[in-house]
Amino acid sequence: MKELYLDPHQARRRQPTPFEDLLGDSIERGYAAGIEDLAAMVAHLNRTGPNCPENEGIWTEQNFQEAMARLSA
Repeated sequence: MKELYLDPHQARRRQPTPFEDLLGDSIERGYAAGIEDLAAMVAHLNRTGPNCPENEGIWTEQNFQEAMARLSA
């Protein structure tokens, strides 16, 4: 039987950009702080960064969802 293992980067097509690294770190800190809903995560990102690349740097629920869809494609 073949030994099973987890490769956390198995779906990665390229290395993340510096912005993607910062965004991922901030989202992880939000989850660690107990944030579990979209509005609270958006507020967290607006407090801690990174700034949204569009919309004058301000995150909204709409552009956060759009960014997540774009980054996961």
